[in-house]
Amino acid sequence: MAAFLLSFVAITILASASANTNITEILDAYPEYKEFNDLLSQTKLADEINSRRVVTVCVLPNGGLSSYTGKYPLSVIKNILSLHVLLDYFDVPKLHKISDGSILSTTLYQTTGNANGKLGFVNITVLRGGKIGFGSGIPGSPLDCTLTKSVKQVEYNVSVIEVSQAIAPAEILAAAPPAADVNITDLLVKAGCNSFASYIVSTGVLKVYESAVNNGLTIFAPNDEAFKADNAPDLSTLSNAELVSILQYHALASYFPIGTLKETKDKITTLATNGAGKYALGVKTEGDSVSLETGVDTSRIASTVLDSTPLCIFTVDNLLLPVELFGKPPSPAPAPEPETSPSPSPAADAPAPESAAAPAPVLSPPAPPTSSPRDAPSEGPTADSQNSTSGNSAGVLEAPALMRMVLTVAVSYLRVFCCPKLSFSMFACIT
Repeated sequence: MAAFLLSFVAITILASASANTNITEILDAYPEYKEFNDLLSQTKLADEINSRRVVTVCVLPNGGLSSYTGKYPLSVIKNILSLHVLLDYFDVPKLHKISDGSILSTTLYQTTGNANGKLGFVNITVLRGGKIGFGSGIPGSPLDCTLTKSVKQVEYNVSVIEVSQAIAPAEILAAAPPAADVNITDLLVKAGCNSFASYIVSTGVLKVYESAVNNGLTIFAPNDEAFKADNAPDLSTLSNAELVSILQYHALASYFPIGTLKETKDKITTLATNGAGKYALGVKTEGDSVSLETGVDTSRIASTVLDSTPLCIFTVDNLLLPVELFGKPPSPAPAPEPETSPSPSPAADAPAPESAAAPAPVLSPPAPPTSSPRDAPSEGPTADSQNSTSGNSAGVLEAPALMRMVLTVAVSYLRVFCCPKLSFSMFACIT
């Protein structure tokens, strides 16, 4: 039991340490990696790294990427850096113990969906003399990048190691088109967002998007099913200004890849924002799922259409409805309190009506009818007795009547069990 508790505590501490790991802060302690660290921030890869529990970052010293940074756009640099982020934990001892001397490790580039074949993998091989070589996962690629030294480890979660040169296969170096040349509407149509593409063209919002691309742009495009949903508003009833605001509400004037969204805690402004706190979006993360919250509804990010710095396009499940136009949904009515019967009042609070006496026991003969003469036979008809009882139960009995009833029962009992010869004349005298 003690061993189990110790293991649990250790796992909890490690998980907590991982959750608080910040690659930018780690590398800030090493000035020789400043250029690499700056590029992680510019491309937003730092956010993606920080959102993962297990990762190995292969860093390059200052100048190690200089032959690429001045020649290729930032989107290509991001792809190169993504190949240097392994989705597994490798410290130096583990690298030297690789089974069979070679392994293919998944990288962040593989998660983008843009990697063909083995392009998103890195080959790690133990070379002669014990050196550790790295290269592209594409078969036949050279292993001309080698391990230089260990930099920093958060055991079993984050490892930072230095390598000798960049891993940059020709397939990644094929320059991507500048973001300004990307055809946004074509990408939206191919992604199943025909209605959204039509609206941004007809309203002129597409031109707003295109003018913002070079400085960073993120688009959340509702798919066609979102416009057909039962809770989707009828956009034809809106003014042109309102429609433009909704379409601009679906875009951010900055580059926000999925990793950055996962790390976002505060509300983010949109292209529709025209004042502090207006037309903002909240971000909610659950595992790998990211949702956008408007205050009116919530929409899940379904897929990535394009992630090419500085442009990012996602599809979302629902239309994003700003509070400024649609108001907050009404709060659910509180559940009614359960009805409870009033507690009976104490007898002393209100006088209760006097009830008629319960019917006499089976062994007790009925009382004689009041209309019977004094010399009537001792056995009276039972029918008369029943009628008399039912009459008394219909109303409140006066005290003398109650007394007579009690005496009647008592005398009846004496006649049957104690003194059978007790006459009604005696009863009359008692009453």
